[in-house]
Amino acid sequence: MPGNSRHFSLKDIQQAYLCRMSTGEILMILFIYLLLFGAKGVPSIARTLGKTMYQFRNAAKDVQDEILKSADDMRKQARAEVPLDQLMNDEEPQAPIRPAPPVAPPIQEETKTIPADDVQPGATV
Repeated sequence: MPGNSRHFSLKDIQQAYLCRMSTGEILMILFIYLLLFGAKGVPSIARTLGKTMYQFRNAAKDVQDEILKSADDMRKQARAEVPLDQLMNDEEPQAPIRPAPPVAPPIQEETKTIPADDVQPGATV
């Protein structure tokens, strides 16, 4: 398609595929890994998988902490801008009342009365 010039990197394709892998596919890959590298290679893959999960959890926790911190900062800033007595007041702040603009009287059209004798059949007025 000439109009569609979207390019995908190898990393994008790998991440998209890994997100769609089922448990059966993962077990099959582990079984093939066990056949190729033997039992001695299992601890290394387990160690690598454990480190990866640890790093992922830490990254997720850091992102969550950053979001919570920014939300707290926004709350503190909002409290500093709005006086406490206004927050405690049950009534909402009212806008100043402006008088309504004057309304013009409705325009009445002039009507003419035509005697019935002057109207010819089939004529339009």
